[in-house]
Amino acid sequence: DAFQKKGHSARVLSPEEAEKLAKDQVLVSEFKQLKLEKEAQKNWDLFYKRNSTNFFKDRHWTTREFQELKACREFADQKLTILEAGCGVGNCLFPLLEEDLNIFAYACDFSPRAVEYVKKNALYSTERCKVFQCDLTKDDLLDNIPADSVDVVTLIFVLSAIHPDKMHLVLRNIYKVLKPGKCVLFRDYGLYDHAMLRFKSSNKLGENFYVRQDGTRSYFFTVEFLSQLFKAEGYEEVVNEYVQRETVNRKEDLRVPRVFLQSKFQKP
Repeated sequence: DAFQKKGHSARVLSPEEAEKLAKDQVLVSEFKQLKLEKEAQKNWDLFYKRNSTNFFKDRHWTTREFQELKACREFADQKLTILEAGCGVGNCLFPLLEEDLNIFAYACDFSPRAVEYVKKNALYSTERCKVFQCDLTKDDLLDNIPADSVDVVTLIFVLSAIHPDKMHLVLRNIYKVLKPGKCVLFRDYGLYDHAMLRFKSSNKLGENFYVRQDGTRSYFFTVEFLSQLFKAEGYEEVVNEYVQRETVNRKEDLRVPRVFLQSKFQKP
């Protein structure tokens, strides 16, 4: 990374980028949009069938998130209960369980295939984690997790894959299992990220919402939209900011702007 900066201001587009986005106003037909919504689970299952456990790199957590887990503890070896909402094949889950032996993790994913991959991982142990299939927009987390029992919820590159009209349902579901005074750690795609600018006009589903070639979808967040989303469900904002990076590919002499939203919201 050539540089990284944090703040509340969105990335400034170049004239060429602004012109491209201004032209991209044609939306995918309503029929196709309904089909994508209906087949969302199937498309993610096929994604994991194609890519197995090889697509995402293991996410060895940043200092910020580890600091957060330390800050949650009243004493050093205190056991913590976490929920990884949208665990995929365990790229966050397993590095975390290896690094922190005083954690019990609940983990769920939309894709039954992803859940099976987690269960087959050599590091999977029912003493240290419970993984289950779940559509966070409609399956009640209370069926698998006691109310007000979770110290930290991670929501990492998950909410962007859900239709914006249903995102509030995910936050409402999570709220029920989170302990009062505890937090959701959020990281996802931010407005004007390089991935957003690469979409063709034929891939646009709505404002800041696109479909990939494989049928999976991606939303690009603004700090304002995310803030309203969480606050409407009763959360308090602790941190909510853009992280802007310029990733350099020296081999091809390419510089691409990456934009993420990194946030923390608390249940009062």
